Amino acid sequence: MVSHFYDFAPLDRTGKPFPFSELKGKVVLVVNTASKCGFTPQFQGLESLYQKFKDRGLMVIGFPCNQFGGQEPGNNEEVGEFCQKNYGVTFPVLSKINVNGDNVDPVYQYLKSEKKQLGLERIKWNFEKFLVNRQGQVIERYSSISKPEHIENDIESIL
Repeated sequence: MVSHFYDFAPLDRTGKPFPFSELKGKVVLVVNTASKCGFTPQFQGLESLYQKFKDRGLMVIGFPCNQFGGQEPGNNEEVGEFCQKNYGVTFPVLSKINVNGDNVDPVYQYLKSEKKQLGLERIKWNFEKFLVNRQGQVIERYSSISKPEHIENDIESIL
């Protein structure tokens, strides 16, 4: 049973482990993403946050998910190419996962159990965000409508 954020090693888009243990001491923003969603332009804001704060210890991690309206139909390679080509994304976009249901990825099972939203664990839509502090604690959860620029102050306050 995984009991800490740093214990996870989800797969990157090439199928290799991406050990969260390498994120110790960083502030991490975890986002479930989709390339054909009304919130997809948030990739630009996420990339802006990453560029602005990466040298101060911010890591943004995207997890593509196709559970909401089939809005992430591509394979891992197609998703990565889309993010880079259309939004200049340089932060890690990992392997496609499920964020809800019987086959929920363990990372999201953990994140949701650590920070509920309106008393509920389930992810409601694409581009929900979890903010993890330098000690690996999930300190905030933001809904899809929370644009990256609106959470910038929260990120900066813990860097």
